[in-house]
Amino acid sequence: MRFVVLRKTEKWMESGAPDPELVAAMQQFDDEMRQAGVLVAVERLQPSASGTRLRMSNGKFRTVDGPFTETSELIAGVNILEVASREEAIAWMKRCPTLCGPSTEAEFEIRPVLEAPPTDGTPD
Repeated sequence: MRFVVLRKTEKWMESGAPDPELVAAMQQFDDEMRQAGVLVAVERLQPSASGTRLRMSNGKFRTVDGPFTETSELIAGVNILEVASREEAIAWMKRCPTLCGPSTEAEFEIRPVLEAPPTDGTPD
């Protein structure tokens, strides 16, 4: 099963350059997951000051440039894991170094990927 892990951001993540020791620990953690064959992809995001939101309302598009203030709603990074179960995904993410970083609160959202049903190659 594939799972997407969304790492919610925190104020310290939005403030600029991350701690080099934490970056090294994250790279080591990513390497461990790659070597175990569970890491499909990992992407860390720049602070929201670099972002733009695109909104549609009443048939019109509008863009809003960051930074965005509601950090509880922002994503700092995304991992895609290929594991046997939700429990295995949780076990891996409990080892993530950002849970031991300078924050007192941390949140990951772990969601299964919606897989397309297998096809036999014939039209319906």
